[in-house]
Amino acid sequence: MTAPRARTRSGRRPGNQDTRSRILTVARKLFAQNGFDKTSVRAVALSAGVDAALVHHYFGTKRQLFLDSVDIPVDPTQVIAPVLDIPTDEVGRHLAEAVFSVWESPHRPAVVAAFRSAMAGNEPTLIRTFLVEVVFRDLGPRVDEPPGTGILRMQLVASQMVGILVTRYILEFEPLASLPIEDLVDVIAPTLQRYLTGPVPG
Repeated sequence: MTAPRARTRSGRRPGNQDTRSRILTVARKLFAQNGFDKTSVRAVALSAGVDAALVHHYFGTKRQLFLDSVDIPVDPTQVIAPVLDIPTDEVGRHLAEAVFSVWESPHRPAVVAAFRSAMAGNEPTLIRTFLVEVVFRDLGPRVDEPPGTGILRMQLVASQMVGILVTRYILEFEPLASLPIEDLVDVIAPTLQRYLTGPVPG
């Protein structure tokens, strides 16, 4: 699969870098504490001691603010978007291919660095927010069968993908780290599909 293009950082505008950095620091903390949905631009602005309009000036939207605070070079919603049009019983393979297309692309060092930074900064909840509330949020409703199981399914998928990220790209366990990506997708896809559409408590 073709690696996704880097997301356009249209929200970055010239200005006081100290103010911008302060906003990002506050945003990162609030997103980690409260999650994406429960963190407002107004709350970030208030904690940073600036007007909400200034936050919009620097970052445009709350989603852009979040992505910049996580410091991921691609917009994950654009990576996952094509998967949303795939028949539900085929999503597992396409999801694996989409996610690995980022990890195996030139963006890999930045993705790994962002993950390391979040963990080193004692902000694992930021990773949870990133995966569950941003990356996979639109996929959950598609696999919410029986009703109420969509969140659990997304968390199971996230656990699998995070596990691979850590063992392959950070700990570099062999032979997993050197396994051809096509073989890795073949191994992972059935597990993801089972999490997405197989039996789960609910």
